[in-house]
Amino acid sequence: MAPRRPDVDPTAAVKDRSMQRQKELIASYYDRLAAVPETGEKTVATFVPGNLTELLLSFDIVPILPEINALQSGMRQKSAGYINEAERMGHSEDVCTYVKCDVGMLAGGNIGPTGKILPAADMLLLSYTGCFTFMKWFELLREEYKCPTVFLQTPYQARGEVTPEMRQYMIEQLKKVVIPSLEQLTGKKFDIDRLREALTLSARAEDDLVAVLESAKHRPSPIDSYFGGVYYIGPIFTAFRGTQEGCDYYAMLRKEVEQRIADGRGPTTPEGDLEDERFRLVVEGPPNWTNFREFWKMFYDEGAVVVASTYTKVGGLYDRGFRHDPSDPLGTLADYCLGCYTNLSLPKRVELLSDYVNEYEADGFLINSVKSCASFSAGQLLILREVEERTGRAGGFIESDLVDPRYFSGANIKNRIESYLQMVDQKRSAGVTS
Repeated sequence: MAPRRPDVDPTAAVKDRSMQRQKELIASYYDRLAAVPETGEKTVATFVPGNLTELLLSFDIVPILPEINALQSGMRQKSAGYINEAERMGHSEDVCTYVKCDVGMLAGGNIGPTGKILPAADMLLLSYTGCFTFMKWFELLREEYKCPTVFLQTPYQARGEVTPEMRQYMIEQLKKVVIPSLEQLTGKKFDIDRLREALTLSARAEDDLVAVLESAKHRPSPIDSYFGGVYYIGPIFTAFRGTQEGCDYYAMLRKEVEQRIADGRGPTTPEGDLEDERFRLVVEGPPNWTNFREFWKMFYDEGAVVVASTYTKVGGLYDRGFRHDPSDPLGTLADYCLGCYTNLSLPKRVELLSDYVNEYEADGFLINSVKSCASFSAGQLLILREVEERTGRAGGFIESDLVDPRYFSGANIKNRIESYLQMVDQKRSAGVTS
C-alpha cells in the first residue's frame, strides 16, 4: 500500500475525490427526500433494476429506492435492529434481508439511513426484473402506504433473447398504464421532450461509466470494479441518471481514472493505493454491506483486485453496448428493463461471466453467494462449474448476506479467500489453468 499522509486519520477510509463526491450526492438525495413535506414534491417508490428514473424526472417526481435504503442502513450498522424488529413482527429468517430491513425501518418511524425521516410513497412503481421478492415487498409497502400500485411487467429472458413482441408489450404498458398513472398522480401531462433531454444526459453518463469500468483491462487496473465499483455505480443507479449532476460526476470520475492510468497507479483502497496487483478476479453476486470494509480488506491484503463484477451491472449492462436512446424514448426504456442482469437466463449469465474472465485476463472468478438473495444465488453452483469449464480458470465460492450481520463469518470467509488464492497462485506457477 502507498503510505498515508501523516495528517490523515489512521482509522478513516482513504477516498478519492470521486468517492467523496458520490457520498455528497447520496446525502443530497436523502436531504431532498426529507424535505418533501415542505416542498410538496411527489414521490414514487421503485427499485434499482429496471427503474424508470428518466420518466419520473420528466414529471418532477422524487424516486424512493427501498433496497438503497437497506444497503445504506447496513453500511451504517443500523440494519441488524431493523431485521430483528421485522422478525418479531413475524417475518421468517429466510426472507430477503433487504425486505426485513425496510419493514423494520418503517416500523421504527421510517427514519432513513442519514437519520432523517423519509416521506411516505405517493405511488409504488414496480418494473419487475427477475426478482419475485420485489412483488411481495411491494405488497407489504402497499399495506403500509395505502397508495396506488403500478406494475410494469417485464418478460423474463428465458431463452436468452428479447423478441420484438416482448419489447412492444413493454411499450404498450408504458403508454397505457405507467404514463397515465404518473399524469394522474402529478396533474401534469407527459412531456416527451423532457424525457428525451433526460435520456440524452443518461447516455452521456453511461459512456463515461463504461470507460471507467473498462479501464480495469489495464495492468495494473486503476480501479476495483466490485468494492470501488460500488461508489461508481451509486449515482447512476439511484436518482442521478438523466441529470446534469450525474453527467458531471461521471465526467470527473473518468478524468480521475484516466489520470491513475497515466500515473501507473492501482486502485484506491480504504488504506491507500494498492501497489502490488497479484491477482485479477471476476466476482459474481452482491457484496456484504454490514462488514463492507472488512470484506474488502480480505482482498486487498492479498493483492487481489476485482477487475469485473456482475453486481455493478444490476442497474444496466452498459458495457455490453446498451445506451438510453433519446430518439426512441419509450422503446429505450423497454430495452433497459428487459436487459437488466437479473432478467438474464442462467446460460446468459454464464456467458457474461466467461467473457469477463477472458476479456479482463482474470486469474480466476469468485462467487459470493448471498443467503437471502434468490435472484442472484439460484444456480450459482452450476454457474461455477460452467465458467470453470469454459475459461479454464479456477472458481471459488464464499457465502455471506446482504445486510444481516449474523450471516457474515469473517474468519471463515477470510480462510476461504486465502485458500482459494493460494490454489490460484499454485496453479498459475505450475502453468495449470484448471
